[in-house]
Amino acid sequence: MAWSEKLKLNKQLVRTITEKGLMSPKEVQQRTLARIYGGQDVIISGPGGCGKTTTYILAVLNRIKFSPEGVPLVLVLVPTKEHVLAVIDEFERLGSNKCLSVVGLYPAPGTESQMDALAEGADIVVATPDRARAIYLKLGLNLNKIELLVIDDADLMVKQGFQLPVAELANSITKCQRLVFTSVLHDKLNRMIEPFMQSAPVIEIEEIGESKLETLPQLLYNVPNFTTKLNLLSLFMQDVEVFTKTAIFVNTRQTAEKVYQTLQNRRAKTVGVLNSWSVELNNIASVEDFKQNTDLKAVIICDERKVPGLHGVPFVINFEMPANTEDFINRIITDTPPSDDDTMVLTFATDIELTEVKRAEQLIGHKIPAGDLPEGLIISEGKKAATEVKTESAKTKSTNDAPGDAFQQKKPENAKTYNFSASAKAKMNKKKRH
Repeated sequence: MAWSEKLKLNKQLVRTITEKGLMSPKEVQQRTLARIYGGQDVIISGPGGCGKTTTYILAVLNRIKFSPEGVPLVLVLVPTKEHVLAVIDEFERLGSNKCLSVVGLYPAPGTESQMDALAEGADIVVATPDRARAIYLKLGLNLNKIELLVIDDADLMVKQGFQLPVAELANSITKCQRLVFTSVLHDKLNRMIEPFMQSAPVIEIEEIGESKLETLPQLLYNVPNFTTKLNLLSLFMQDVEVFTKTAIFVNTRQTAEKVYQTLQNRRAKTVGVLNSWSVELNNIASVEDFKQNTDLKAVIICDERKVPGLHGVPFVINFEMPANTEDFINRIITDTPPSDDDTMVLTFATDIELTEVKRAEQLIGHKIPAGDLPEGLIISEGKKAATEVKTESAKTKSTNDAPGDAFQQKKPENAKTYNFSASAKAKMNKKKRH
């Protein structure tokens, strides 16, 4: 599909971007450019590489003209210095025929040089929220004439703790069009943008990568915080008939020790750590030793990229999403079509980890099925779970961070209500023979 008049791009811009190799619009551009050019606030969610950055750059180039006043008309907020430089390069590449001044603001020693650049005149400012706020408070960034505010990679803004400067900058602009671009939507992100994006429609782009990797059976559990992860893990491990052997992946030694302590308090002498670094932790030399030892029910594996010998272990739990997506992929792919006898992979992810989950889904070529949070799970106080499934006792009980919060006295017949899908239940029931 060639660039259509329905997208409302001027002919000169279409000619320029076509010469630069953008021969046709992507889905995100087809669905949003006309809305953006019409002045509507929009929240756009889509995976990396779907064309979100190009979309708002085209919208800006199509709309903004040189201002002789030298006062910024567009403010683009991005999470890092690298993002700032990349966006500026793209503005220069696609807007080579327009006389627009683009200034970047990012953490660097001193603010004088960046304030001087603003003083010389800027039509477009691309900035990290912390540096933009700092210069704004020094009266170096004029927001009075801003016509368009763009928040790019908003999920990464939340992950880096930029909620406050983003909110302050957005609220400091009295009236303008606002665009929010993100890889994934979640509660923390919604809380950041809700004050200034109350009535904005959400456009979701569900592009999945072409790669179709065979993976082990999987379930994804979206939980609000670390303590709830511990509670969920403890609740699962309480069922010794189903979770007969479990490998638990974590990212750091600190997390490994916390998980070990939590499980040891309830399942003494049944938990070990692969290649332990401390005499206080029950050392397991290899996965094969773990599989052969009938007393051991769980092994904690810390910061390992690929662990051989996991075939035959009924459950693998990703307690945290690894920083390197390829490490996650190595744990879930299989050389053969999945069967009922395969290891089942359970992944625990907080809101800020959902971006890594989305990247993994892009690589494997399909979405990871979501698991319902089990009845009886205690959600850590002050946080709200993605799926609010609690028993009446969980609603009335005061929670804290102490190990063992997940356990409650229940009747035996009610002890295993995990709310798995029918197929997942069938697979897990078959694992009882291990």
